[in-house]
Amino acid sequence: MTQPKHRHYGRALLLLSLCACQKIEQNVAALQPGPVVKVAEAVSRDVPIYVEAIGQTIGNTEIEISARVEGFLETMNFEQGSFVKKGRVLYTIDSRPFKTALAQAKAQLAQAQAELSRAHQDVARYEPLVAKNAVSVQDLETARSHEHAEIAAVAAAQAVADRAEIELGYTTVTAPDDGLIGTTEAYPGTLVGRGETTILAHLSKIDPIHARFNISERDYLYYARKREKANAAGNAGAKDSDRPDTEFQMLLADGSTYPHKGSLVYVDRNVDAKTGTIRLEASFPNPGGMIRPGQYARVRAAVDVKRGAVVVSQGSLQEVQGVNNVAVINAEDKVELRMVKPGERIGGLVILDSGVKAGERVVVEGLQKVRAGIKVQAETVKLDEIATLATATPEH
Repeated sequence: MTQPKHRHYGRALLLLSLCACQKIEQNVAALQPGPVVKVAEAVSRDVPIYVEAIGQTIGNTEIEISARVEGFLETMNFEQGSFVKKGRVLYTIDSRPFKTALAQAKAQLAQAQAELSRAHQDVARYEPLVAKNAVSVQDLETARSHEHAEIAAVAAAQAVADRAEIELGYTTVTAPDDGLIGTTEAYPGTLVGRGETTILAHLSKIDPIHARFNISERDYLYYARKREKANAAGNAGAKDSDRPDTEFQMLLADGSTYPHKGSLVYVDRNVDAKTGTIRLEASFPNPGGMIRPGQYARVRAAVDVKRGAVVVSQGSLQEVQGVNNVAVINAEDKVELRMVKPGERIGGLVILDSGVKAGERVVVEGLQKVRAGIKVQAETVKLDEIATLATATPEH
């Protein structure tokens, strides 16, 4: 049984209408502008590769000022937290018992010296008498033995007197060196030095100031190999200017970079087996004394330079199931998703080891609006407006 012709005509008209609507939608979509995104050109730069660690500042010399004799503290003669000069009197301890002990020791020394003088006289008197057989040789030998004993007694008494004088000197506690003195640990009226050494205060030499920090074993090996290579170049006759010592930078708690460069002081003898790190210490000039012991310090050193590295904003990276990609805008303002291999991160920037060439436009803002193949409205911004290499902080 055949269907009426008007039904076929109706279906045809419906299909034509659907096709027309789709074309209209496509034309409308083509006429509509794409999403607005911000892009920045990938740039090629020579990028320093840093080793960085968190540490703490310490004085280049840390001195414990102690009470070396027992007694009551009489005076404290400095302002806490101030700079003191070597030899300045810091504390005094009651000296009366020590003066008495010294006087007694000197009296005993004088007595021993008198006994020695008499022994000398006996020997001097017996020697000619022995020649005349007026006294026996045995009497002379006895006199000489007594003389030797008195010589030893004088030496012992002298040592006691010297010790008493030294201990009297310890009642005046002076600064052993120039430096910054901290908070006092004892105040006048306190009994100090009983049974054990009493710490009175701590003194730090802070110019230069040191920064102590730990780095990973991996970073240490990288640095050590670079140093070994530099030393080999030196042995081969390279100029000193071609082998500059590694300079250290110190970043402070407020984010500022300390203006003075530092140098490595020492590397510890062993790697900590528990943490897999090794301790280093760097020295920084501190002429104004601004940096104090115990401050937070982030220390870094450029151990290499990656030449011609392609750099983009870290915000350009997208990671999906462990795969990193970026959105590149081609000449037709269309989106291309590129798989990339990121390298070192430097502040707000990241080095791309593959996937993007210098000069290509990479989406830095608006990634949630784009997908492969769509056309976008690209607003170009400068990469340095997003992150500045000069003040960048490396991440590992």
